[in-house]
Amino acid sequence: MDMDKEITAVQPTQHHQPISEPVIVIENLYKKFGDNVILENFSLSVKREENVVVLGKSGAGKSVLIKCIIGLLKPDKGKILVFGEDITMMDEDELATARTKIGFLFQANALYDSMTVRENLEFPLRRHWTSLGEAEVDKMVKEALENVGLTHTSDMMPTELSGGMLKRIALARTLILKPEIILYDEPTTGLDPITAREIDQLILTLQKKYKTSSIIISHDMNCVRNIADRVVLLLEGMCYAQGTYETLEASSDPKINQFFK
Repeated sequence: MDMDKEITAVQPTQHHQPISEPVIVIENLYKKFGDNVILENFSLSVKREENVVVLGKSGAGKSVLIKCIIGLLKPDKGKILVFGEDITMMDEDELATARTKIGFLFQANALYDSMTVRENLEFPLRRHWTSLGEAEVDKMVKEALENVGLTHTSDMMPTELSGGMLKRIALARTLILKPEIILYDEPTTGLDPITAREIDQLILTLQKKYKTSSIIISHDMNCVRNIADRVVLLLEGMCYAQGTYETLEASSDPKINQFFK
């Protein structure tokens, strides 16, 4: 590996300095579909309270990586340790338990159009925490809506909300189970620049409040600059380079530089 790609030392950024304990450790992940190799010996460690942004071209394997971490896809080889437990070896019941600690913000928000905002937020609570009483559910829904500044939307339908509001409600639903890890799939795609910046700030504010660790997939370089403690470049199936936004932006390696033009 040449010196340009040796920018793997994580330096402090303007956000915060993460504690060094890893919450996710990915070792030599390999995944292919037919003859198409998507991930090849991909390795990555995510520290507690760290925001790691994964960059890569379309089709590079970013979404496949996220789906492997949450157990929606099974890799052909390799390990994915979440809090020391290997996701790849879990059965469906064990995965269901593990997923209560891992929030997933879908690119398309994945809200149920037939449910009110309140019902959308109640859904994961009633599915995973069946012992909760009505008063506790109400309290948690109210807190979730206060977190994203949308308490007035409780009885509205998703079709009545703007794109930015939908993203905020989806984030509220992701956080309602108090996950320790959040996986974001293109959190600002399709939003205007001002709304995208508001979502970036909301992600940082809620990360600080709940001390979450995050992996973020994004093509929005403003988003990457705003929220990344560390940027990882997924190229040719591998972790090609990693470092702060500033160190990668300053690289003279054309494979890295193309993302920062």
